[in-house]
Formats: sequence, structure tokens, C-alpha cells
Amino acid sequence: MTKICLIGAGSTVFMKNLVGDILLNDIFADCHIALHDIDEARLKTSRIVADKIASSLGISPTITATTNRREALQSADFVIIMIQVAGFKPGTIIDFEIPKKFGLRQTIADTLGIGGIMRGLRTVPVLLDIANDMRDLCPKALMLQYVNPMAINCWALGKLAPDIAHVGLCHSVQGTAYELAQDLGENYKDIRYQCAGINHMSFYTRLEKLHADGTREDLYPRLKAIAAEGRAPAANKVRYEVLKRTGYFVTESSEHFAEYVPWFIKRDRPDLIEEFNVPLDEYIKRCEDQIAAWDQQERDLTNANRIDVGFSGEYGARILRAIVTGRPTTVNGNVTNRGLIDNLPDGACVEVPCLIDSNGVTPTRAGSLPPHLAAMMQTNINVQALTVEALTTGKREHIYHAAMLDPHAAAELSLDQIWHMVDELIEAHGDWLPRFT
Repeated sequence: MTKICLIGAGSTVFMKNLVGDILLNDIFADCHIALHDIDEARLKTSRIVADKIASSLGISPTITATTNRREALQSADFVIIMIQVAGFKPGTIIDFEIPKKFGLRQTIADTLGIGGIMRGLRTVPVLLDIANDMRDLCPKALMLQYVNPMAINCWALGKLAPDIAHVGLCHSVQGTAYELAQDLGENYKDIRYQCAGINHMSFYTRLEKLHADGTREDLYPRLKAIAAEGRAPAANKVRYEVLKRTGYFVTESSEHFAEYVPWFIKRDRPDLIEEFNVPLDEYIKRCEDQIAAWDQQERDLTNANRIDVGFSGEYGARILRAIVTGRPTTVNGNVTNRGLIDNLPDGACVEVPCLIDSNGVTPTRAGSLPPHLAAMMQTNINVQALTVEALTTGKREHIYHAAMLDPHAAAELSLDQIWHMVDELIEAHGDWLPRFT
């Protein structure tokens, strides 16, 4: 019996998508799904939802729920991580409110920038604790890591827990390909692409349509025409502008990407915010709305007679199925750079196509990326590297260095402001962070 442990299963909606994906595969009809969360109430809801999914599908897997992490991990074959350390409150609130005092406004604050740095500092120690438990209880299990900041988390795992097999998973590559198909008026199933880089800053080095006769059409000319003619969707103006300037389309949303570079959020250029439709601080309101709607959503899920599910598009279940059956699939995964991308640093976390089969996760070599794209990624890698260095050495100075080299912070704040902001953030996070010297 395959055992699949979900840590952070109190994220009920995401849990529903993943468990639905898994149980839609006949080979997992009798699997053991172990749900774990530190929030007992949310865990109880997730257990009810998982049971209803199984019942709706007419199958009888073993579903357990426990607040004891080691119990959930015991003898697991796969461990899916979807936690948020410190939660929306106080974690995300702190990451937005203190920088805002210094004039640094953000959009999402979970991947790079000062918000991504702080989230990484409080998340990596928990991931390493989970890795330690896995070493004791399920050393051969594969960790599927869905948590942001993806690159910082996976880089730290690769460096500090190299014996634990893991892959970082995001939906931006396949999600963006679906968006581009819509922009081009094409069927997503006809789209073929090659994509590589770092998480949230991968680029499609090839984007094609596969015709019925087997020929392939380069879709970039049509995509560039959308940019040149000003037909970019309102929510994607940043990415189409980057396409115009670089010749390639980036995988992460305009909302995210705007805070990874120094060009779109400038307090002395409000016209840029308006021109490129950058939604500053909207993420907080969005989260608050989701929290406010949760009680009704919980009632709807728990009172439903059945819960119908369809494949969500997440990679998780595809990976499990390919490893268990040996029938191969390919996903874009976040892994340690060991000769995969020549012009990015060895040991960094890169996002490349990975072959999944009975051998596990086998990353494929992408070679060298266009030099200007690699240079852009390097500005983000600098921040990731210094955050990992702070976690590895325990030296507080590297937190300042990471913030100092962040493209967005550097474009908006002086060095003195950055130092004071970091001090306030560290103090506000308190015991959510490890001790730094």
C-alpha cells in the first residue's frame, strides 16, 4: 500500500485538489493518505473533505488525520509539504506592514524581496526539521515541496539535507502556457514548449504549436505581435513588456514579477504603477477576503453530500503515478543545479524539465540560457544565496546583505533604511526566526 503524507493539510482547498488528483488514479484507490496539520480544527475539516472525495469516487483508501507529525510520516513513500510558517497573521502581515513604513511597497512578498527573505528565514528551519524526521521514519520517501520561497527552500534543502530526495513544485510553467494558449486563441493541448531558469523566473526558450500533420509552428512571432500592438491583457502588461525588451516570455505572473526587478515599482513614478497595472498591497486584501469567506466555504464543504473533483493541473499526482507505475512523465521541477544550466551557479536551485519514472526524479540538462536572461536571474540568485548563507552560518549580517542586493529594495531604499528595516523585521518576527549572531 502506497502511503502519502500531506504536511500542512489544513490548507483545505489545496489539499482537496491534491487528494482529488491522487484518488482519480485507480492505482491509488487503496492507498493510505495521512493528513497532518498543527491546526486541529482545520485538520478535522480536511479529513471530512478527503473522506467525502473518496466516497464520491466510490473507493475506500485509508485516510488518517493527526497533529503528530512523526506519526503521519511513519513509513511514508511520499511526503507533500504545503505549510505556511507563521501564517497570514502574523507572518504575512509583518512582511508587508514594516517595509511599507519605510516606503517599500510589495505585491505578493513570498518569493523574493524582503518578504521572500523573511519567509525563507522562518520556513527553512521547519523544512529541515521535517527532513530530520524523514531521515528517521521514511528515509527513502520523496519530498514534494510546494512551499514558497521555492528557490530559497529547495537550495537550503539541497545544501543542508542532501540525503533527502526532494523536488520543488510550482504551477507557473504549465499555468502560464495555458494562459498563452488563450491569448493566442489556441488549444492548450496543441502547445509544446521548452522552459528553464529559476522558480518564478523561468523563460520559454521554445514555444510552438503542434499541427495535425506533425509540423511545428513557432508561436513567438504571434506573441510578440500582441505585445507590439498593445493587445496585452491588463493583468499581464508587465510580462508582455518584458517580452518586448528581452524577446522571451517569463513564467510567473505580472503581479509577482513586478517585485523581482527594479523597473516597475518606483514611488516617484506612480505613472508606471498605473501603466503596467501593478496591484500593490492587494494581496493583503485578497487574503483577508479569503479568510472572511472561509466559514461559509467550510460549511459548504462539510455539508455537501458529495464532492466532485477533476484533475487540477498540479504536478503532484502525476509524479506519484509515474514513480509507482514506471510510466514516465515530464514536469518542470525545482532541483539543485549540478551541470543543468551552465551559466547559473552550481548548487543554486534551478527550474528545469525533469523526467519522472520508477527511478524517481531525473533532471534534464538545459545547457546555457540566453545571456541576458541568465544575468536577470542572477540578480535574484544573489538574494537567494545570501539568505541561504544566513541560514547556514547563523550570521545576521547576511540578512542585511540579501536585502541590500534585492533589486526592488535597492531601487527604493537607501542602505541605512534597509538596515533599519531588517532590524525591525527580525525583532517583530521574534521566535518565528532562528537565532542569528
